[in-house]
Amino acid sequence: MKPWLPLLISADEAEKLRAEINADSLAGEALRGQISALEHYMLNAPQIPGQGEAGGPEHAQHKQNYLYIHLAGRLFLITGEPRYRDFALALLTGYADIYPSLGSATSKDSNAPGRLFHQTLNENMFWLYTVEGYHCLIPTLDAGQREHIEAGLFRVMADDALNRHSKDFDIVHNHGIWSVAAAAFSGYALDSPSLVEKALYGLKGDSDSGGFFAQLGQLFSPDGYYIEGPYYHRFALRPLLMLAEVIERRQPELQIYAFRDQIIRKTCEALMQTAFPDGIWPALNDASKTMGIGDEGAVIAASVCYHRYAHNPQWLAVARQQNTVWVSPAALDLSAALKNTPAAPVSWGSVALRDGPQGTQGGLGILRTPGQEMALMWYGQHGSIPRLHSALNHGHFDGLHLSLYSRGREYLRDYGFGRWVNVEPKFGGRYIPENNSYCKQTVAHNTVVVDEQSQNGGHSLEAETRWGEQHFFVTDNPAGQGMSARLHDYYPGVDQQRTVLMLQLPECSAPLIVDVFRLISAQAHRYDYCLHHLGQFVRSDVTLAVAEHLKPLGENHGYQHLWDCARGQVAAGESALFSWLDGDAYRTMISAFPDGGELIVARTGAQDPHFNLRNESALLLRTHGSRAIFASVFETHGYFDEASETSVDARGKVERVSVVSHDDEHTALTIGFTSQRTLSVRINNRAAPTSANAFSVAWQPDTPLNIPE
Repeated sequence: MKPWLPLLISADEAEKLRAEINADSLAGEALRGQISALEHYMLNAPQIPGQGEAGGPEHAQHKQNYLYIHLAGRLFLITGEPRYRDFALALLTGYADIYPSLGSATSKDSNAPGRLFHQTLNENMFWLYTVEGYHCLIPTLDAGQREHIEAGLFRVMADDALNRHSKDFDIVHNHGIWSVAAAAFSGYALDSPSLVEKALYGLKGDSDSGGFFAQLGQLFSPDGYYIEGPYYHRFALRPLLMLAEVIERRQPELQIYAFRDQIIRKTCEALMQTAFPDGIWPALNDASKTMGIGDEGAVIAASVCYHRYAHNPQWLAVARQQNTVWVSPAALDLSAALKNTPAAPVSWGSVALRDGPQGTQGGLGILRTPGQEMALMWYGQHGSIPRLHSALNHGHFDGLHLSLYSRGREYLRDYGFGRWVNVEPKFGGRYIPENNSYCKQTVAHNTVVVDEQSQNGGHSLEAETRWGEQHFFVTDNPAGQGMSARLHDYYPGVDQQRTVLMLQLPECSAPLIVDVFRLISAQAHRYDYCLHHLGQFVRSDVTLAVAEHLKPLGENHGYQHLWDCARGQVAAGESALFSWLDGDAYRTMISAFPDGGELIVARTGAQDPHFNLRNESALLLRTHGSRAIFASVFETHGYFDEASETSVDARGKVERVSVVSHDDEHTALTIGFTSQRTLSVRINNRAAPTSANAFSVAWQPDTPLNIPE
């Protein structure tokens, strides 16, 4: 047997981590928490169940077992406690006893099943965690123990991955990152250079059709944005960073942390840059509404990036918000720095991130203020890329979607995915049918729907061929910040442009959001400007006729899942006000209707026989024509506390919005305030505006209104 070489923790590093166990540090807290969790798990004898359904008790037990094999192995290295070694060894031996004789698990999923789990993804997660836990024990095992575990478990898993499931092994997708990371870990641990080679460069060895370097080259834009969105990004980061750490230790000549202009650093930063101020990630593509930076992948990112790259102080702020570190040598620098650095909030600032491997397929813009307000506009490529793999199918039809955040809440919201994760009675814990029929559809997002059809006809293959383009992104205007983007032919013959301004005005207690959505077509269409919010309706200046009998708003493309609750007509040239109470803040939208139309109040839940969808509110502002514009202002104002019976400033400062003109040259608006002052806003619609002339803001008649040439 060759001398044992550490994967992630050397003997010297284990000693340094051991010294943290009783330390007053985040590393010490994390270590003590892990020791406590392992000790609690070890109170019961090791249990190895048979096969079961997705999300069922067998699934849960196997998952817990691999996590604790991994944890016991690491903690054995760090503490030297022999009980941890014996516990991990008993489970590993038990799995080696049964694994070769297991057939494929039962699966209701579209992905191929493993032997223990309903899909190979979970099998590969088991593989990665158990092989690292096993590796920590190797110096204490005799030849017979090693041979039994390696032959009965890890060599069988490697053979399955490279032969039975070769298509899943070589996919460029978050599942693929798990498979190649598990194979590489196994190759390093079992001293199999050929397995490492296949994991890094793919079965064909071309670094393009598969393998770790194909993942790094194709799934991330030059700015680090991940093709499937933040929810899958954080999941892919876990194996990516663990493998990068092993490569750096075992094959430093590959310079993994410098690869592709430090793409690993950039992708970790890009993930954090998309988060709302409370640490929750926006629901771009299929995504949970609760996943945030406390996820293990993000915790690993903070420790690794602070250790491997320049000590960016933002990672200290992130670690404080996470309130933990990754228990590893990489965390030692970060944990020590946290003890000696004053606390500061996370502040990545405003950022525009490009999408696509070359950065040419649209992207997203994020405007932020020091006061923790945020506006996000999405105009990137569709998150489903069938040409890469059928499993890469998480995209939503939501070009020019807008999310708004203020006072600790996302108040203009994305619904997210339709899924009851691991709740087996709900469709096996998988995506519910309404994920396709509602959540992915354009009407479920804060954008404009044309003729009650989803963008690109709701077809992924069609959507794959299109993406938006940035019109401008400005953060240095004295009045505030702004971003603008365009879509072409998402609907045949219709061009779309959305411009979002975040204005700091003395009249308003929070930044005023100006949202201008232009649509240009040679043909007349029905346009629905869709908005989704939580909270309680307060008031509207539109007379609403409440439906006597509820019926769906439409027949397909998501409209069939919206109850048509109330409608009100808005005359041409008028504006419509709609206000709601959200947490402790009031939110008011005022939108101009230059050509008239109607305000529709809707609610999710129609044609949902199993009550799969959350019951949430929606607004649709509807108008008709060939060239249409929706010009809206969103104001956060006031304060409400029911316990103290306090309500302050329940009415906002904005009372009307008017469109003065709009064409291919510019859009001009006026915003009237209760103070009798009027704000003029002018947006440059010409090609390639500069930071200086993208938009202008002025009070009437104090300052002349113009756009510099």
